[in-house]
Amino acid sequence: MPTAEPLSASLLRFFGFDTFKGEQEAIIQSILDRKDTFVIMPTGGGKSLCYQLPALISEGTAVVISPLIALMKNQVDALRGFGTDDAVAHFMNSSLTKTEITQVRKDIKSGRTKVLYVAPESLTKEENVDFLHDIPISFFAIDEAHCISEWGHDFRPEYRRLRPLIERIGMVPILALTATATPKVQQDIQKNLGMMDANVFKASFNRANLYYEVRPKVGVIKEIVRYVKNNAGKSGIIYCLSRKKVEEVAQMLIANGIKALPYHAGLDASVRSATQDQFLKEDIDVIVATIAFGMGIDKPDVRFVIHHDIPKSLEGYYQETGRAGRDGREGRCICFYSYKDIEKLEKFMNNKPVAEQNIGRQLLLETVAFAEASSCRRKQLLHYFGEVYTTENCGNCDNCLHPKTKFEGKEEIAQLLEVVNIVKEKFVAEHVINILMGKAEPQVKSYDHHKLEIFGEGSEYDEKFWNAAVRQAVLEELLSKDIENYGLLKLTDAGRAFLANPVSFMLTKDHDYEGIEMDEDSENPPQGSAGAADSELFALLEDLRKRIAKQLNLPPFVIFQENSLEEMTIQYPITIDELKNITGVGAGKAMKFGKAFVEAIAQYVQEKEIERPVDMIIKSVANKSIQKIQIIQSIDRKLGLPDIARARGIQTDAVLDEIEIIVGSGTRIDISYYINTIIDQERQQEVYEYFQSADNDSVEAALIELGENDYSSTDIRLMRIKFMSELGN
Repeated sequence: MPTAEPLSASLLRFFGFDTFKGEQEAIIQSILDRKDTFVIMPTGGGKSLCYQLPALISEGTAVVISPLIALMKNQVDALRGFGTDDAVAHFMNSSLTKTEITQVRKDIKSGRTKVLYVAPESLTKEENVDFLHDIPISFFAIDEAHCISEWGHDFRPEYRRLRPLIERIGMVPILALTATATPKVQQDIQKNLGMMDANVFKASFNRANLYYEVRPKVGVIKEIVRYVKNNAGKSGIIYCLSRKKVEEVAQMLIANGIKALPYHAGLDASVRSATQDQFLKEDIDVIVATIAFGMGIDKPDVRFVIHHDIPKSLEGYYQETGRAGRDGREGRCICFYSYKDIEKLEKFMNNKPVAEQNIGRQLLLETVAFAEASSCRRKQLLHYFGEVYTTENCGNCDNCLHPKTKFEGKEEIAQLLEVVNIVKEKFVAEHVINILMGKAEPQVKSYDHHKLEIFGEGSEYDEKFWNAAVRQAVLEELLSKDIENYGLLKLTDAGRAFLANPVSFMLTKDHDYEGIEMDEDSENPPQGSAGAADSELFALLEDLRKRIAKQLNLPPFVIFQENSLEEMTIQYPITIDELKNITGVGAGKAMKFGKAFVEAIAQYVQEKEIERPVDMIIKSVANKSIQKIQIIQSIDRKLGLPDIARARGIQTDAVLDEIEIIVGSGTRIDISYYINTIIDQERQQEVYEYFQSADNDSVEAALIELGENDYSSTDIRLMRIKFMSELGN
C-alpha cells in the first residue's frame, strides 16, 4: 500500500518541491487509487513526476515503457541524484551487458528498485515477460503514448502490442502519457490500450515562455551560424531533414568555433551515447540531429531549437520545439521554411501504402498552413491540439511582434463559406479554392462545379490568398477540417450564422516565402529570459556545478537545476539546513551535493559583505573601489555587461562609465568576449582602424566619420575600451 503521509510531504521529501504543478497531484492520486489514467501534458509540464512519485511511495516496482533509450539513462541518473540508493531506479534495454542485466534483476527482486524503464522491444522478449510476471508491479506507465497511433507523429508498431503483453504480465493500473495528442490520436491511444474509461487529464498545450518564429529559407546555414554565435554558451538543438545535412551543418558550426556535434541513426551507438553525454554535461553547446531519429534528451536548459528543415507534422514540430525552455525560462524556436522541403517530404511518401500517404499529406498540409500563416503562431498550434486561445496578441511569436497588414475581408469569407455550403461540405480546400478562382481542373469538371454560378467569383485573388483565408476561417472556427476524411471543409454553427448575417472579418496579408531576403534586424528579444539576482554568484555556482558534475560524470542539472541556483543567489544559504529550503533541493540532494555550494556561498558572502535576507545584519555600504573590483571580477568571469549591471543594480551605461575609468587609470581589461556577441569582426576592425588614425577618442567624431546608421554610441564606446586597453595599458 502507498505511504500514509500527505502527497505534498512526499513531494518535499523526495524532490525538494513544496507544491505540485498543474494537475500533477490529481494524476498521482488517480494512480494511487489504482485507476487507469491518461495524461496529455506538454513537454516541460512535469509528466515524469506523475509516475516517479507514485512509484517511490507504492509497494512493488513501477514499469515505465519508453522508446527513448537516451531518456531512460537521463531519468535514472536524475532519480538516483535525489537519494542515496542507486538501486532505486534502473533501465533495461539493449545497451546493457549480461552482467548488468543480472544486477538489475537482483535489485528488482530485492525490492530496492522502485522504477524500471523498459524499451517496448525489450518488453516483447519472453525472458523479460516471464521475469516481470513473477515480481510485484505497482503500475505500468507508457510514455510517448502517441507512438501507438498511426495519426501520431512517431508511430511505432510495437506499441500496438503493449496491451496483450501487459495482460500476460499481470493486470495493474496503466498510466499513459504523451506531450502531443490531437483529439483523434487521443481516442486512438485509449482504444488500443483498452482504457476508454480512464481518468483523463489534459493540460494546456500553451508554452508561454517559448518564442515561435518562421523564417524564409535563404542563406540558412549562414543564418544559423550567426544566430548560434550571437547566443554563445547557450544550449541548443538544430534539426535537419537528412544525415548529410546534419553533418554539413555540424561541420560549419565547428569551423566557426562553436562547440557542436552531429547526432543521427547512421552513427555508432557508442558515438551517439558519448555525444549525448557531452551535451548533457555541457562539454558541447549544440547538437545537430535528424528529425526522423529524434532526440531523447531530458535537458531543462535548452535555450533554442532551430529547424533547418520543416518537420513532417505539427505534432513533430511541437514535440521538437518543446525541448526548449523546459525549466520555464527562455526558449526560442526558429524554423526555416521553403515549400521545396514539403515537396521532398511528399516524395518520401510515394512508396508507402495509399492510406498512409493520405494521412501523411494531410499532416503536411497542416504544417504548411502553420508555416505560411500570418496570424498568431501560438493560436494556430493550440487550435491544432483542440485548445482555444482567446488572447488576440500572444506577444511572443514573430507574427504577433510584427503584425502584418490587415484589411476587411467580410465579402471574401462569405464567398468561401458559400462555396463550402454549395458543394455540401464534401471537398477539401484545394477543390473549393479552384472553384473560387475559376480553375476548371479535371476534378472540378467531373462534378460539374465549373457550371456553378459562383465559379470564378474570387478570381481576382491568387491561391496563396485563398489558402490564407481558409486558414483564418478555420482558426476563427467558421470552418472545421474533418481529419477523419482527409481534411474535408465543414461549416461550423458559427460559420452558418456568418453566412446568414456576414459581419466584419479582418483578414491578414500573408507572408511571401519565396525569394525573400532575410531581415538582418529580425532578432527579437524573447519572453521568459533567464536572469539571476546576483549574476556574479550565479556564474560562480554554475562553474562549481559543472566541476562537480564532471567529477561525478553526471549532467550538471542532476546536481541542481538553474532555478535552484537562481534562488541561492537571492537567499544566500550558508548551511545545509538553509540549503534544504531552496526550491528543488530536498534533504537527499542537500546532503549529497550541498557542502561545496554552501561553503562557496559563505566565502562569497564574506568577501562581498553581502546583506543576507535570513540574518538582516546591517553592513557598511560598499564604496566605489569595491564596485570597480567587483566589475573586474565579473569581466574575468566573462559575464555580459547587462548581467553585471543587473547584479550591481545600475544601468549598462553606468557599467561602461566605470570600465572607462578603470581602463583610463591604466588597468588592462579584455571585454572581447562580450564585443564579439554584438559586433561582427569586420565592423570591429573598421572602428579599430579608425581609432588608430583618429586625432582624438571622441565618440561623436567617430560616429560622424563611421556613420550613425551603421554604429551606435555603445558600439563605439566598447571598441574604444578595447583599443585603449590593448594598446594603451
